[in-house]
Amino acid sequence: MAITMTGHYQGELRTHLHHLPSKVQIITDAPPDNHGRGEAFSPTDLVAAALSSCMMTLMGIVAQREGIDLGGMTSEIEKIMASNPRKIAEIRITFTHPNLHATDVQKQKLIHAARTCPVALSLSENIRQEIQFNF
Repeated sequence: MAITMTGHYQGELRTHLHHLPSKVQIITDAPPDNHGRGEAFSPTDLVAAALSSCMMTLMGIVAQREGIDLGGMTSEIEKIMASNPRKIAEIRITFTHPNLHATDVQKQKLIHAARTCPVALSLSENIRQEIQFNF
């Protein structure tokens, strides 16, 4: 098993993550409502962002295969936390592509790909995924 990422606790509720193959680094902070500084993504922010990114990636695979240009697609991500216990209760994502040139069948393929991305399928069924597609 090859190690692909490392993590280091830097103190004051901040972590430093390093993706070894790409050398990309990420810092996380606890949010202000959980004793942190909120100066970077929180770990739960990364979960919500990962869902959006995974969905866009899978839609991108379908788009390449179908000859669809997804360039310019955006997402707006909202993470809703539960308090007792503290956990992600819901992730809301709105994908928008105002000039998407695709048939209705192709749009359904894009939506299906998004909803069946590995992150979406890996999240607990207790986390509500409210996903909108504006295209």
